[in-house]
Amino acid sequence: MFRAEEDDPPPAKPDVVSLITPRLPYHVLVTLGAIIVMLVAGLWFARHVPPRPDISTTSGVKTEILEGRVALVQPSSGPGQATRVFVDITRGNQAEHRVEIQQSGDATGMVGNKPVRVGDEVFVMHISSGALGEQFVIQDFVRLPALLLVLAAFAVATIVIGRWVGLRALISIGISVLAVFVFILPGIAAGKDPLLVCLLGSLLMMTASLYLTFGWNWKTHVSAFSMGLSLLAAALLSIVAARLSNLTGFSTDESAMLVQSAQIPIDMQGLFMGGVLVGAAGILGDAVVSQASAAFELKSANHALDWRQLYRHTMAIGRDHIASMVNVLLLAYASASLPLLLLLGMQALSFTQTLNSELIAEEFVRTLIGSLGLILAVPITSLVASLVAARLATTDGVPVEAGA
Repeated sequence: MFRAEEDDPPPAKPDVVSLITPRLPYHVLVTLGAIIVMLVAGLWFARHVPPRPDISTTSGVKTEILEGRVALVQPSSGPGQATRVFVDITRGNQAEHRVEIQQSGDATGMVGNKPVRVGDEVFVMHISSGALGEQFVIQDFVRLPALLLVLAAFAVATIVIGRWVGLRALISIGISVLAVFVFILPGIAAGKDPLLVCLLGSLLMMTASLYLTFGWNWKTHVSAFSMGLSLLAAALLSIVAARLSNLTGFSTDESAMLVQSAQIPIDMQGLFMGGVLVGAAGILGDAVVSQASAAFELKSANHALDWRQLYRHTMAIGRDHIASMVNVLLLAYASASLPLLLLLGMQALSFTQTLNSELIAEEFVRTLIGSLGLILAVPITSLVASLVAARLATTDGVPVEAGA
């Protein structure tokens, strides 16, 4: 008697997750998930943004921005005579026409304090109605080609020197741009709390960037978790500092213009605090990755270290990092505020009066909160990374590695 062979069970039909997951690494899935969340939320925010007002017609005056190339510059022939500038329009309803720029006095042919030259690409404001009739006024230089050239040089240098890591870093920059322009700005424009939107946007942005750049491993897990704690700490500190300092967020003309032109109320104090978080997110990411890497490398080099010893050695490395990065942060904010600092320095104000002005107070708080977030990120990441590294070595009984 022969036993009948049992038929093999039919293979199970793969579901969607099993089709996707084996083909994509986990860190790519996390990155794509964060990007999808930002895109979906951004589309939802965009649907709730009030329609933009038509700025082409204001107080009965119709305007349009054209693009053209300076064809001819005729210098002033004497006192009271304006420079004559002719521009060949390349884009807009006056395309393929040569127009004469009409500006009063010495302003003709000037953008700021820089005179235009033949061949310059410029934006021209076309005023087609109004009390003075049709006018053409140079508004600004066209800077996009130069900006693209600088961007190309940056991208080439990053890829040539950094290779695959450099390429992933460039993609991370793209994710950051996506977070700001697709998630954060539409969220604020839709009337959501600016601080909360900036906090969530920073978390999504940095989570995607960390996993994309460093992969799926314990170093990245610790870095992402510590990044979240550090951002939360920085958010709480910014709330306390802004309220104790009575910062309103109305320190610049742009703030007043934003409130006047916005179709919905915007919390300017919350916008200031959210800006602090977005500005600090990048440098916090550098701090948490460095500390997590240090802890795992120390444990890998000396398996006898317990978590307390790991924490002590990692903190020693972090203190050197704090000293350099806080200075970098201070100089970055100071360089961006040089015209403002120079202007205030030329006024007859005492040091205390200068420091008390909201313009300076905002930059003061921005710098210190960013620095405080960086300082707190070092012990937070050192502690988490030390505990995880020691736990992995104890559990596995093998030398710990940063990889999962």
